[in-house]
Amino acid sequence: MRLIPSLSRNRVSAVVVAVAFGLVSLSGPAGAQTVSDAAKGPVVAAAPAGTSQAVDAVKAVASSAGTIFSRVPCATPKTVKYEASLPHVARKLIAEGRLTIVAFGSSSTWSYGASSPTFRYPNWLADQLRHHYPHADITVINAGVGGEDVSEEMKRLQSSVIDNKPDLVIWQLGTNAILKGRDPEATMGLIEDGIRQMQAIGTDVVLVDPQYVPATEAHEAETTKMVSLIGRAARAMRVGLFPRFAVMKEWHTTQALPFDVFVIRDGLHMNDWGYACFAQLLGDSIIRSVDQVKAGLDDSSSPPSWQPM
Repeated sequence: MRLIPSLSRNRVSAVVVAVAFGLVSLSGPAGAQTVSDAAKGPVVAAAPAGTSQAVDAVKAVASSAGTIFSRVPCATPKTVKYEASLPHVARKLIAEGRLTIVAFGSSSTWSYGASSPTFRYPNWLADQLRHHYPHADITVINAGVGGEDVSEEMKRLQSSVIDNKPDLVIWQLGTNAILKGRDPEATMGLIEDGIRQMQAIGTDVVLVDPQYVPATEAHEAETTKMVSLIGRAARAMRVGLFPRFAVMKEWHTTQALPFDVFVIRDGLHMNDWGYACFAQLLGDSIIRSVDQVKAGLDDSSSPPSWQPM
C-alpha cells in the first residue's frame, strides 16, 4: 500500500496530491495552546513549484469546512510497529478528562517548514486528539526552539517542561547533535538525566529520534550511532520511542516517495504533509495506548517502544 495513489505513474501529480491533502486538516475548537510562538526563523511554504493553484483550492475548501478534522493520506508503516504503554496519559484522560502534553525539542518540534501554525505537528496532534476525545480538555504546548541540541534543551527543561506539569512529554532530539558534531556518549548521559527529571514528576515520556532526510544521510555513520543511542536510552529508562528515522526511511525506500514529497528544499525539515503524517502516527499510538488501558490490556511492566516487526 502506497501513501499516495499513482505515485509511480506521475511524480509531479503525486507531490501535488500529497501537499493538497496535507492541507485539508483543520484546527480544533480552540487551536493548540502553544508556547515559543516567538521562535526565530521564517516559515517556509511546503508546496513545490507549480502547485500553488491546487494548494489555494484546498485551503479554500478547508476555510469553509468549519472545524472538521481530516486525515492526510498516510499509511501506517509496514516495517515497524508501535507497542506503547502510557499509563499516566490513560489515567488522566479516563479519570479526569484532561491532558497536558509538552512537545519538547528543536526546529522539528517548532515545525520549521510548515506553511502556517495549523500545520505544525503539535497543533495537528492536538486537533487529532480533540477530535477523538471531544469532551476532554486537551492542551499541547509547542516548546520547540530551533537549532538547539540536547545540552541546550536541558538548560530550559525546568521552565519549558517541568513547570508546565505535563502528563506526557514528546522529546524530539538528536539531529542537531549530529550536525554540530557533539559526542554521542555525552549526549546519552544528558538524555538519561532529562528523562529522570521528567519521570520524577510522574509524566510519561516518548523520545523521537532524528529524521531520515538528505541532511542526516550526509552524516550516515553519526546518524546511525545517534539513532541506536536514543533507542538504547529509551530501553534503559523504560520510556517510549517513536522511530521517526525508520518511519521516514520507509516512506523513501519502501513506499518509494521522493524526498520532496515530505521534505522542504533545505533537505532537513519536513513540509506540511510530513509533519501531518508524523503527528497522525504519533496520535494513533497515544489513542491505542489509552484504549488498551480501558480494555484492561495494558502491561506497564513492558517498556513502550517501536520495534521491527
